[in-house]
Amino acid sequence: MFQGIDFFVIILLAFSMATLVFGAVAMLRKSDELSLMRAEIPAFIWMNVLTAVAWTSYFFSLKYLQPSIVNTLHSGAGPLTVVVLAAFGIHIARPSPVRRAEYFCYVGIALSLFFLWWVVLADRSGLQIEASFVTFSGLVLPLVSGTAITVSSLWSKRLNERGIGADAVTAGRYILIVAMAFCVVIFGDRPSGLTTATEFTIVLAAAAILIVLPLYALQLGIARTAPLTTHTIRALGPVMVFGMELADARVSYSGLTLFGIVLYSFFVIASNFVRGWQDDAVPNNRLAAHRSS
Repeated sequence: MFQGIDFFVIILLAFSMATLVFGAVAMLRKSDELSLMRAEIPAFIWMNVLTAVAWTSYFFSLKYLQPSIVNTLHSGAGPLTVVVLAAFGIHIARPSPVRRAEYFCYVGIALSLFFLWWVVLADRSGLQIEASFVTFSGLVLPLVSGTAITVSSLWSKRLNERGIGADAVTAGRYILIVAMAFCVVIFGDRPSGLTTATEFTIVLAAAAILIVLPLYALQLGIARTAPLTTHTIRALGPVMVFGMELADARVSYSGLTLFGIVLYSFFVIASNFVRGWQDDAVPNNRLAAHRSS
């Protein structure tokens, strides 16, 4: 649906809706949290800039590459970014320790992403590739978007830790990207891809259901879990996207694409099991030590 429409129109519809709706909700429910945002201007600016970079990059790639591959590259960059930042001692939000066994899983995730790069560059994906520059940009930008949205989410997690809830954060994080999209749509000489009121209504509803609500659910999850856990669980999305592609006549079935996504999902699930097993082991060890003392 979104590939046939100017991606700045999608951005404007989805994120202006999120800003207005959750801004109103925050004002009605917890207006004091909006006041707290004024004391967090650096975090607010970083969150807006990185969110704008993330979603413009993502929707550009979505216009030209197979959606499941775009989603996999975008999602896979999430946990890898958190791990790399932690390795350099950079902790924007409260740190989440990475266990030694988890590193094996993250190496597997990285290898699966490289494999999907090869699938696209070898023209073995389910969607015919464009010119080489467009294809290469389409492969790089999901990694940029995944990295940017992860760091942006870490800033939002920091706001959560300082008493600012998901409603206020959702209302505040898309202001810059809405302003950018508005300028491009109003002043840019670009075809929107929308020709009737019915098409506009369908796209508006799709943006609400497929973009705004899932992002709000993600923001709720970020507020309640460790960043690495959030992005690892979120990384399972490409499997569902690949399944939905089977109903799209433009995207042909690609066994290599499926293999790359399954390989990726295997390592994501494995990392979840390792993290859950080791998280359970820590309280048990503490309880045993307490009993022995």
